[in-house]
Amino acid sequence: MIIAVDAMGGDNAPGEIVRGCVQALNEDDGFDILLLGDEAQIKEVLASEKYDESRIKIRHTTEVITNDDMPTKAIKQKKDSSLVVGFNMIKQREADVLISAGSSGALLTGSVLILKRIPGIDRPAVASVLPTKKGRVLLLDSGFNTMCRPNNYVQFGFLGAAYLKAAFGDENPRVGLVNIGVEEEKGSDVVKEAHKLLKTSGLNYVGNIESREFFNDAADVLVTDGFTGNVMLKLIEGASDFFFGEIKSLFKKNFISKLSYLMIKGGVGEFKKKVDPDVLGGAPVLGVDGLVVKSHGSSKARTIKYVILRAKALAKSNIIQALTDNFADVSARTEEPERE
Repeated sequence: MIIAVDAMGGDNAPGEIVRGCVQALNEDDGFDILLLGDEAQIKEVLASEKYDESRIKIRHTTEVITNDDMPTKAIKQKKDSSLVVGFNMIKQREADVLISAGSSGALLTGSVLILKRIPGIDRPAVASVLPTKKGRVLLLDSGFNTMCRPNNYVQFGFLGAAYLKAAFGDENPRVGLVNIGVEEEKGSDVVKEAHKLLKTSGLNYVGNIESREFFNDAADVLVTDGFTGNVMLKLIEGASDFFFGEIKSLFKKNFISKLSYLMIKGGVGEFKKKVDPDVLGGAPVLGVDGLVVKSHGSSKARTIKYVILRAKALAKSNIIQALTDNFADVSARTEEPERE
């Protein structure tokens, strides 16, 4: 298995990206890493690392797509960028998965223009895993589509359900629509229309879900637009950091509090791991003909390590073929009714 990594994408590239690849290699086997980017910079980072040199290769590229670039223009013009080269390798099946912490806009644009959409899908979506009381919930879209049509929410539901079945064996996932209330009259016109379509979609639709119910196992898949989903995701990450920081300060107050912490340290560690954004990092782009995984722009080495390990599992699950098979007739199932 070959995992291609955009070494130049992200706020901390290439150093943290490359070090994360080394950490993943040293923790697991069964895959090789192909680093895409400036060879001199990559080798400079690798020089201070210990790893099996036979498992890392470098594909030198001369261009970089940044967050300041216009996505469509960059994808079309920067042909020798690490991201475009990576997309083409996935398209030609020269790599099994592409990982990038770079520009979300460029990642979406390249996914659509180079890899193309799976038949039946209008818009790809980023799917992020969040912890719940009993397990997990898949949130999509979590960053690509800031504005959606009603049928896009339905397609997100099918994508999420098919993903959970292929990746985790969930046979009939519950799909919920993120909304400001559970009542049918709540939400924007687009969300209310999406609710109507979801009810008749054939999905295991459980209705509108309020934000306070996200962690209470109210659904297995949560569908929303990319703007709302991204705000939710970053709010949850920020809240997690804040609460754990406050708890840590609380236990450091005096000798008694430190002693108390030692008694519950194991449980706190398990809970922290459950909500750790690094461990949960790595959101696949669902709906395109190739496996692409997005890591957040501020990813450090530890994040990249976990993203690579998750990507390996996804590649082994043959998720793309499963999604393609599932959407053979999706156009008919997600078609919007004609308006008068």
